[in-house]
Amino acid sequence: MIEISDFQIFAKPVGSSCNLACRYCYYLGKEPVGSDSGIVSMSDELLEKYIRQHFEATSGDTVMFSWHGGEPLLAGIPFYQKALAFQQSYLPQGKRVLNGLQTNGTLLNEDWCQFLAQNGFFVGLSIDGPARFHDSSRINRGGSGTFDQVLKGFQLLVRFGIIPEILCVVNSNNVEHPLLVYRFLRDLGTKYLTFLPLVNKMYGKSAEVTVDSVSSESFGNFLIAVYDEWVSRDIGHIKIQVIEEALRTAFQQDHTLCIFKTECGGVPVVTHAGDIYSCDHFVDGDHFLGNLQQNYLKDVLFNNIQTEFGQRKRTSLPAMCKACPVLNMCNGECPKNRFTITPDGEPGLNYLCAGYRKFFTHIQPFVMEVRRNWLSQAL
Repeated sequence: MIEISDFQIFAKPVGSSCNLACRYCYYLGKEPVGSDSGIVSMSDELLEKYIRQHFEATSGDTVMFSWHGGEPLLAGIPFYQKALAFQQSYLPQGKRVLNGLQTNGTLLNEDWCQFLAQNGFFVGLSIDGPARFHDSSRINRGGSGTFDQVLKGFQLLVRFGIIPEILCVVNSNNVEHPLLVYRFLRDLGTKYLTFLPLVNKMYGKSAEVTVDSVSSESFGNFLIAVYDEWVSRDIGHIKIQVIEEALRTAFQQDHTLCIFKTECGGVPVVTHAGDIYSCDHFVDGDHFLGNLQQNYLKDVLFNNIQTEFGQRKRTSLPAMCKACPVLNMCNGECPKNRFTITPDGEPGLNYLCAGYRKFFTHIQPFVMEVRRNWLSQAL
């Protein structure tokens, strides 16, 4: 069950509005884009209500606001200036507030980078590797690649003192080139890397995926190749999210990433219109929890519907998963990917199971060695 301090809301100030048309985007069409201009934005009244109720729902000392999209920069700097003002107005005594923003990077300019740097924003930036891989999928509405714009945005962020976390979507175009992708991103100078496997189900098909999706085995091989390069020369210099999560098991720590937690439900969505959904991957009628105009955020986040949504990740695990030697590293991964059948005919196996099992098994000796060293130092 999610604790009251153990959640992270993805706030979408412009909903699904975006200036790009990435070929693999799973979010377009999940909600209306709204106005004639194609851009909607959260109202000042709703923004204030959201920020106040977010503070009231959080019991921890640090309150994190995560701004997502669509493309959240479309909301404009004045929107975030208002958000910061509301945060300072409602910030409880003894707590601190942090802001993070995930962007495609194409709208970054000096004004944006100066604003983000001055206000201590954490920034995530989407880059799928060298230009030929990035531009194969991450295109603008005119069909042109965006690599040059994104690289310029990255360089601007660095110039203003922000080292962004890079989110790389691993898809059928780049999955066979793990070292080319990894070395390129490493050599940019980033310190934080996340590799996100593309798994898009075909519409109307129970277990078939789109041609740009990765295969389970190829994704596992990609991660192994990256790990082998990282462990040989980059330990202590770069943090790779999936490796960091695996290493948490060495110290018997809970996972921080929702997809590897025993139960999920801790990353709900609040849209520009105030609608609240169970998860970014479940923005649909079956997972609609309420609206900030009628419902109190704290009540919605921890009601029976959301609690049961989170618990189903654990209770629906196939027997094959429960017996897996690397279960504590994976915990069945994200429920959105659990649409295949085990060899015994049991439903609910993760599409990426074979790849993750291969990868986690590969790094398990390293994780165990880290644990042995930690225990010996603790004596």
